[in-house]
Order: sequence, then structure tokens, then C-alpha cells
Amino acid sequence: QVQLVESGGGLVQPGGSLRLSCAASGFTLDYYAIAWFRQAPGKEREGVSCISKTTGITFYTDSVKGRFTISRDNAKNTVYLQMNSLKPEDTAVYYCAAVRSRCGRYENPTRYDYWGQGTQVTVSS
Repeated sequence: QVQLVESGGGLVQPGGSLRLSCAASGFTLDYYAIAWFRQAPGKEREGVSCISKTTGITFYTDSVKGRFTISRDNAKNTVYLQMNSLKPEDTAVYYCAAVRSRCGRYENPTRYDYWGQGTQVTVSS
């Protein structure tokens, strides 16, 4: 069974950090670019970051540059999103997604082959 499972979400104070994990089962991530999206209540799903399948090149939306870091461990079939200096506006459900292609227009959610179920991140004092 093909699955992506996110974990690591939770409640954190502004300025805090969280590390999200996206673990794949039923397929290998080696051949896939992996992206993180987020969706806040009443808003559209937003592409946050993407990591390429071979070169490890990374992409970030402007609002998270310098604060978030995406990485992958192909041996563990897992991708991570390290989130530092969190702000209340980062509050959302975070999803990982896999596409058997390049990151390219990674912000376009229709490109992806697989999605996880999401993990809630809440930034609040």
C-alpha cells in the first residue's frame, strides 16, 4: 500500500521550532521530488518548499526563506521540514506530497502523485 505519513506537528509558541517528518511506504522516494504544502482555515493550499529527487536542490516560498529547511534521507525513505522562528501565520495543516518528476512548478498541487493526510501545526502563545 502506497502511503505518505506526516508527523511532528503540534502546538508551539512564537519563535519556537518544530521538525516535521514525511515517511513513505509502499514506494521509494528516490525517484520523486517531495514538497510540503500547508493549508490554513479558509485559505487555499500553499506550496511551502520542495526538494528535488537527485540533486537535492531546494525551493522555498518567500515567507519561509531563512526559517524553514527541507531535507531528505533516502535511506530512511523520509523527508523532513525543519521549521524555526515560527510565527502565528505559520499555523496550518501541513501536508507532504510526492511527484515523479522535478520540483518545477512545485506550488501547483495538481501535479502530485501522492499526498499524506496532514499534520496540524499551531503557533500561539
